[in-house]
Amino acid sequence: MILIALGANLPSFVGAPEATFDAALKTLAEAGDIGLLARSRLYRSPAWPDASQPEYRNAVARIETCLDCVALLARLHDIEERFGRVRDKPNQPRPLDLDLLDYDSLIRNESPLLPHPRMSERAFVLLPLREVAPGWRHPVSNASPDELMGALSSQLKAGVSPV
Repeated sequence: MILIALGANLPSFVGAPEATFDAALKTLAEAGDIGLLARSRLYRSPAWPDASQPEYRNAVARIETCLDCVALLARLHDIEERFGRVRDKPNQPRPLDLDLLDYDSLIRNESPLLPHPRMSERAFVLLPLREVAPGWRHPVSNASPDELMGALSSQLKAGVSPV
């Protein structure tokens, strides 16, 4: 199972984050070597670490591909750039963020780090993930999305809700 997180808190050239997600997933599939299997509904989450920034929209997609994880991550970064992502400083507002969460339960300690090292700490990832992959288990801890959500503090869950 291959899982990708989508996030944005700025509009792109195609419009609001919701429109950007649609266009990015379409762009992802254009080469014919990636297929979209499922996509969660949208979630909202507060900006972090600067709560004065616009709130985020988040989703998770389950895909299939013949690309290896390195080539897939390169494709994700290319699509982010096409939609206006600039990587100047950490945690800055962005029109598109595409994170590779899991690649067939592969565990990697080199780029790309797999599973995504912070996914189990993010309600805005876990809630949409359980929609598209309810039977998924974390490759390292073997925890389900519900178990990972249960381990989060109320502070990490605050403000994360369906749109």
